[in-house]
Amino acid sequence: MSYNPKNIFAKILRGEIPAHKVYEDEHTLAFMDVMPQSDGHTLVIPKVFAETVFDLSPDALKNLIGVTQHIATAAKTAFAADGVTLMQFNGAAAGQTVPHVHFHIIPRYTGKSLQAHGRSMADNALLAQHAEQLRAALNTP
Repeated sequence: MSYNPKNIFAKILRGEIPAHKVYEDEHTLAFMDVMPQSDGHTLVIPKVFAETVFDLSPDALKNLIGVTQHIATAAKTAFAADGVTLMQFNGAAAGQTVPHVHFHIIPRYTGKSLQAHGRSMADNALLAQHAEQLRAALNTP
């Protein structure tokens, strides 16, 4: 399957759709998931148009996982999480719903179940607050 440049993440990269950005460099963008499973649920995407990890060069994948680790570490701190789940899906059969490679960073709490994903949009003001919390943790030395 060839990459579809009309997917929502490609539109976010082009600035056609707003996002609550928390981190950006020349290769990567991280932003709040609008249908979070937990407070602080963040997505990390490469700026190259690739559908799955198999479409990325080794260097692009290395950069993506490095940024994912950096954001996940900050999310654990920012949201006082007991743990963090990292998820990455390749292909519809594996559960991938947006055809642009991405990692989910989901702060987790002992005794608290995840919310269902993809069922309802989070409050925009709450997402903005969570983005600010995460940006503050990323800027802490």
